[in-house]
Amino acid sequence: MNNKMLYHIGFSKADLGEFPPEIALLSGDPDRANFIAQTHLQNVQLLSENRGLHSYLGDLPNGKKILSATSGMGAPSLSIVVNELVQVGVQKIIRIGTCGSIQPYISVGSIVISKGALCRQGAANDIAPVEYPATADPFLTVALVKAAQELKIEHYLGITASVDTFYEGQERTDSANPYLIRSLNGITEEYRRLNILNYEMEAGMLFKMAGVYNFAAAAVCAVVAQRTMSEDVILSKKDLAINNAILTAICAAANI
Repeated sequence: MNNKMLYHIGFSKADLGEFPPEIALLSGDPDRANFIAQTHLQNVQLLSENRGLHSYLGDLPNGKKILSATSGMGAPSLSIVVNELVQVGVQKIIRIGTCGSIQPYISVGSIVISKGALCRQGAANDIAPVEYPATADPFLTVALVKAAQELKIEHYLGITASVDTFYEGQERTDSANPYLIRSLNGITEEYRRLNILNYEMEAGMLFKMAGVYNFAAAAVCAVVAQRTMSEDVILSKKDLAINNAILTAICAAANI
């Protein structure tokens, strides 16, 4: 079993060495997974670039081994990667993503740490029923909050809306389809009143899988859009926001 190469991630447990990592930092974007590995890890080893799912093995500055891996976009892709990461022995996963704020007080450039998710994701219903709670691991979540405090990064802790689509599902109409189905008209204001902080596309699936598979999961997302003002990603602040999320996750991972 240790020598079995997993079909999608493209590596086996044996590839992780005698002392395999327990923690994975999971990014949707392969370029972000590469940036984390090349900028923040030591003794970096490329494990695979299979299907654009780039994975790197390396050491944190304190010597702790860690994976920087790619989930791809959305819940279905993430579900495949997470299943295979658990098969090779990963026990803790921190998602490093991007998101749009739906609360006026959450600014672009800050980060949102999810304590749970409203999981509006069809693929997640294959993991557990719709009413199954999508909650983050409290210890990983506290580690993220402490890291953000230590680094003096503007951060918010709360509930995330995880949805399957970037445009219609997040009530965007400035797209190829300006017409939303009735159930999505006004959904952002409804979520705002429910004290939901942000939109993204993966945390709900990750949290449900963690509950069912019995591993620890957390999520920190860079705020790259302010949806009370515009549908657009603010590109001028994107790098700042992502760097803040990465630094928070790296600091938390080093201390858990």
